[in-house]
Amino acid sequence: MGVHNIMSRFKPSTEHSEASTPARSDSYAEKDHGIVDDSPVKYLTWRSFILGLCVSMGGFIFGYSTGQISGFETMQDFLMRFGEQQADGSYAFSNVRSGLIVGLLSIGTMIGALTAAPIADRFGRKISISFWSLIHIVGIIIQIATSTSWVQVAMGRWVAGLGVGALSSVVPMYQSESAPVQVRGAMVSAFQLFVAFGIFISYIVNYGTERIHSTASWRITMGIGFAWPLILGIGTLFLPESPRYAYRQGRVDEAREVMCKLYGVGPNHTVIIREMKEMKDKLEEERNAGTAKWHELFTGPRMFYRTMLGIALQSLQQLTGANFIFYYGNTIFQSTGISNNYITQIILGAVNFFMTLPGLYIVEHYGRRKSLMYGAAWMFICFMIWASVGNFALDINNPESTPAAGKAMIVFTCFFIVGFATTWGPIVWAICGEMYPARYRAACIGIATAANWTWNFLISFFTPFINSAIHFAYGYVFAGCCFAAIFVVFFFVIESKGRSLEEVDSMYVLHVLPWKSESWVPPEGIVDDMHHPPSSPKAEGQAEHSEPTELRE
Repeated sequence: MGVHNIMSRFKPSTEHSEASTPARSDSYAEKDHGIVDDSPVKYLTWRSFILGLCVSMGGFIFGYSTGQISGFETMQDFLMRFGEQQADGSYAFSNVRSGLIVGLLSIGTMIGALTAAPIADRFGRKISISFWSLIHIVGIIIQIATSTSWVQVAMGRWVAGLGVGALSSVVPMYQSESAPVQVRGAMVSAFQLFVAFGIFISYIVNYGTERIHSTASWRITMGIGFAWPLILGIGTLFLPESPRYAYRQGRVDEAREVMCKLYGVGPNHTVIIREMKEMKDKLEEERNAGTAKWHELFTGPRMFYRTMLGIALQSLQQLTGANFIFYYGNTIFQSTGISNNYITQIILGAVNFFMTLPGLYIVEHYGRRKSLMYGAAWMFICFMIWASVGNFALDINNPESTPAAGKAMIVFTCFFIVGFATTWGPIVWAICGEMYPARYRAACIGIATAANWTWNFLISFFTPFINSAIHFAYGYVFAGCCFAAIFVVFFFVIESKGRSLEEVDSMYVLHVLPWKSESWVPPEGIVDDMHHPPSSPKAEGQAEHSEPTELRE
């Protein structure tokens, strides 16, 4: 009975392809509200484009904060003010100090990701984004206000990290709840595109300021960072609230109006009718289940599976080794004998940014599962070669004597970034934004994002120690994680391309096998026709209220 009810909410798979068909200019739903409009919708409207572009600035803040510190650690003025004087009169960071300055951002982001959920649920997605943008600005002020205390710099990064972590949780949530189904994967993946763009821009700014022999060498880079949260915090106030959040707050007309604008259709279009019905059904189911409690993130219908899968995917995104490259790129390539490591970083940042662009195409045209598995296999091969060259061919004590090995490592670093930027970088955010039910979405995304930042901190803090001990053999660790990621995706990740958030939720609840999920459709003969409402409100209510009990059993 419960399975029958869940399946009866969806039309056959032909409806999923409607949204991706090129649009007709006429929409007779607007001419006659008594007629259901089943005309094709636009693939992308200017309103959904502006929304996705503006809030993706949260990813830019993430990337800019991540990328700038790599350049600071090799700037002479920054070293002299915050490093430790060595016996020969030079300055350097100890492993502990370096790890804390780099890593405390990640501790802040972990806390921010966990605390973002209740604020986003209480005050709304857009207000939450503006609030955390302000917190990030406070963190920048703390950092830029000192010229002598490395502890203040580290604590400023911690405060800034609160904002970055919360934004990395709330922004993909807002994007996934607002985006039209046919571009949802690309819109959420745009968050990673802007992460890559932020890293790239920070490298360029560092390159332009590192020759300045004063605090301006690093304060200019920090100061420019004020612009990004201002753009995001103010710009978001002019955007609509997430339609799914508005619906859950009882603002049904607002939710319908926002969806019509984002899809570019009238209120009687089949896409709007279908998604409004799915939101109504899910909300009724959740209300019948009572107030959500934290333990339900692990005890709700298939929630332990999804919560742990989100943690695993976000952890593996870090364990691919990408941020090992971005945090310590300058230090790494100094040890290979490269003369100007700032230029090398700009090259790597450019590869990362420009290769994320095709990632937006890949996520919607090749799906989540295949892209992640092929990407993990590619990164595994790249890191195996990278680590082998560094471990066996490069003379660590005199890298200038083995220039070919150093160049080969840079080439395979670029190849690795191509794989990461087109697959694991953007797609993990898309999956985590769409696989949870609305009832638990904010909290689950927060937990998954916190896992990402926990590993981000562990990698950033312990890398100096591990590098000192095993040098480039460290790459074998990341290669092993990439290899394991292939199997995690194959056995546990459901293909969600082209499906509504409510349908993705039901696929997990119904235990659809991941390796068969791409071709899965509700069986013919048990699907309600969305054009014909139930015969009575009582019958509809009974169907909806009987569902959660049976599914939980």
